[in-house]
Amino acid sequence: MERSRFIFGLAFTILLTIVTTPSHCKYHSKTVPVDRLKEKVTELHFYLFDILSGTKPSAVEIARPKVTTDKSATPFGSLYAFDDPLREGPETNSSIVGNAKGLYLSASQDPANFTIVMYADFGFTTGKFKGSSFGVFSRNPVAESPEREVAVVGGRGKFRLARGFARVKTHYFNATNGDAILEYKATIIHY
Repeated sequence: MERSRFIFGLAFTILLTIVTTPSHCKYHSKTVPVDRLKEKVTELHFYLFDILSGTKPSAVEIARPKVTTDKSATPFGSLYAFDDPLREGPETNSSIVGNAKGLYLSASQDPANFTIVMYADFGFTTGKFKGSSFGVFSRNPVAESPEREVAVVGGRGKFRLARGFARVKTHYFNATNGDAILEYKATIIHY
């Protein structure tokens, strides 16, 4: 009886030791309270040049459904890849401050309510935010006037953990070839 108590006690002690011994692995985590990080609000103003025409377009169609009868420059179901310059002003000779790269999908069956769904990474190549970018993943109801809003859902560099919105206004649009100049006023909350 005494021997079985001793074996049971020893087994229990060994089991307890194994369970409470810290495991040695490469994964670790640390939780930092958010209140230690100071939130900043940055407001940006720039123009995006989305050019589908010419010999060197900044946006190209990469897929189009066969079933569409829409004859517009951006028919329903069309998918575009883009690398659009961001400029200080709406003039073609304004200074380039960065570029927007991503995809957009023409997502409205009714051309009168033209809407795209877009993923875009707005990266800056000059100034205070050089090397930083913010991401937009949002519905963009292009036909809404005079201004529409898209969601800022993340960022990197100085825009790490970004959230916010951008107000977009069409400065110029050519319905024949799809070329557009868009004014962006972005409000970004970040750390």
